[in-house]
Amino acid sequence: MTEEKKETKQGEKKEEKETKEVKVSSKLKSIIEEIEKLSVLELVDLVKALEDKFGVSATPQVVAGAVAAGGAGEEAEGKSTVSVILKDGGQAKVQVIKAIKEILGLGLKEAKDMVDGVPKPVKENIAVAEAEELKKKLEEAGATVEIK
Repeated sequence: MTEEKKETKQGEKKEEKETKEVKVSSKLKSIIEEIEKLSVLELVDLVKALEDKFGVSATPQVVAGAVAAGGAGEEAEGKSTVSVILKDGGQAKVQVIKAIKEILGLGLKEAKDMVDGVPKPVKENIAVAEAEELKKKLEEAGATVEIK
């Protein structure tokens, strides 16, 4: 074996050691295994259901300093978070599906289902600046988008 191959194998072994497995009970392991089997849309529904059930939010909390630095756009709106709603897929539906797939990290089928099922929220409770960016990307692809 050459020195380069030895170094590569040693590097791989080090990486394996660095990724530690968290010790959890068998009950939690079975829950994790079930969650791994869910699609992205099912995970979104699960998160929403858990938020409703326990009265919590999975969205990261905004630090006061970050809101102040957020820009005049948010202050003018009077809201710190908004939702981006896909109103119509437009004539170039394939381009919109690709854009949704890229933006949300969905599979092709999930992205197609979202575009076919309009009106649908693309992202909810996001910063105004991020919403404007998403709207711009989707409109460039040919979609009709609304920010609420």
